[in-house]
Amino acid sequence: MDKQQLKDCHQRIKPFIHDTPVLTSRLIDKIGNANFYFKCENFQRMGAFKMRGAANAILQLTPDQKKNGVVTHSSGNFAQALSLAAQSLGVKAYIVMPSSAPEVKKEAVRGYSGILSECEPTLTAREQATQEIINKQGATFIHPSNNEQVILGQGTACMELLKLYPDLDYVFTPVGGGGLLAGTALAVHYFGKNCKTIGGEPFEVDDAFRSLKSGKIETNTTTNTIADGLKTQLGDRNFPIIQEYVEEIVRVKEQEIVHAMRLIWERLKIVCEPSSAVALAACFKKKELLTHKKVGIIISGGNVDLSKLPFRPA
Repeated sequence: MDKQQLKDCHQRIKPFIHDTPVLTSRLIDKIGNANFYFKCENFQRMGAFKMRGAANAILQLTPDQKKNGVVTHSSGNFAQALSLAAQSLGVKAYIVMPSSAPEVKKEAVRGYSGILSECEPTLTAREQATQEIINKQGATFIHPSNNEQVILGQGTACMELLKLYPDLDYVFTPVGGGGLLAGTALAVHYFGKNCKTIGGEPFEVDDAFRSLKSGKIETNTTTNTIADGLKTQLGDRNFPIIQEYVEEIVRVKEQEIVHAMRLIWERLKIVCEPSSAVALAACFKKKELLTHKKVGIIISGGNVDLSKLPFRPA
């Protein structure tokens, strides 16, 4: 994937996405002893960066593929993103979700005209249900993060950030499945000026951290984290990009995620989900490295269950 592909992707998806705002906070700058620039993908259509990759992936399909629709399996944001992108482009979207997925997310998929199928909450069940739809409908499978067109789409958020602030020293992003981190790293490589990409990840699901150390894709035995959007693992398409272009991955504790999330809510006056706050928490862990630096942060999404806020009063 090269510079021109990123440019072409951005032009392709522009009619279907928002160019989201960049916010700053002098108080957060003071706490981190750096200048932070928050790219607010919580204001993206359907509330997360994943709209970018979903739109690009569908736009790259042939007419016959579009006619037969698209399918994915997801318990969260990509299910909503693919549904909305498909609806915007007049394409059917078949969405496989585990029965344990929050009802509010299932309703969102239906609201975007996604054709919802529920399955047991295991990866095997999800893959089997997806394959049945492929066999029956001829739909094209689009992976939420391990797909080149999705990765390119996710990278456009950082492209927009660097267009406004071309002299950033670092860009931080959360890492779950690896699509956002890989896309961001490509954008930094091609459009940044001596800029570096760093990923943030919870200790409780630190497979990406361990994968960079071992040189092969690692898995998690537990997923006990508040950052529900980061419970997936890297794939064979995004991992090589991360290996080549990501400086490091910083692990953060659960209480550090909650602290960063609360700061974003209180000081930026915006709703962000716990996964998004991981990037700021990682910045605070690297405070000495970032002293007096210009730091971009991708606020990945704002689809939070308000009944489960970690800082609600007892």
